[in-house]
Amino acid sequence: MDKKTIIFHCGSELFRSKGFKDTNISDIAKMAGIAVGTFYNYYPSKEKLFFEIYRKENETLKKRIVESLDMSQDPVALVRTLVEQNIRAMNSNKILKEWYNRDLFRELEHYYEEVGEEDDSIRSLYTGLFKKWRAEGKIRTDIDDELLPTFFESLAYIDSHKEEIGIQHFPQVVQYLAEFIMKGLTDFQK
Repeated sequence: MDKKTIIFHCGSELFRSKGFKDTNISDIAKMAGIAVGTFYNYYPSKEKLFFEIYRKENETLKKRIVESLDMSQDPVALVRTLVEQNIRAMNSNKILKEWYNRDLFRELEHYYEEVGEEDDSIRSLYTGLFKKWRAEGKIRTDIDDELLPTFFESLAYIDSHKEEIGIQHFPQVVQYLAEFIMKGLTDFQK
């Protein structure tokens, strides 16, 4: 393994066990068997390393959730399961839980904007599900196909205002909103 990969793995292990705040560069360097100065040859800061680790951890989580879903479930139940699994995983993983860290999440959001990465695995999942559900007659037909995914994409905007909502309430708010959206999309009575 090259040094950057070793630093990444050691940082991941330490962030997972100690959290972001209680992990420092000297701990990472010591575990990696390098000098602190060598760390800076590969990462400009602890934050940049953490952000790369966070992105990878989040990507792994999303793939695992998508693979675990029972696609034959009722649309409302499936989305409820998706959101519940995501919240549970984020709360049980010290790396992903940092999304709720007020001191860090704005920087993490900026990092995602910088790298220009979007979560295509989840977007393609619900886009595909909407098509499937429409073909099966499980979803309203009066809403344009291009508009359907935007209901869930709007949750990302709410996500970026979790501090104003109240971080302690945010996971439950997202869970309810996703359920309300799905109930609205599957309700055929007007």
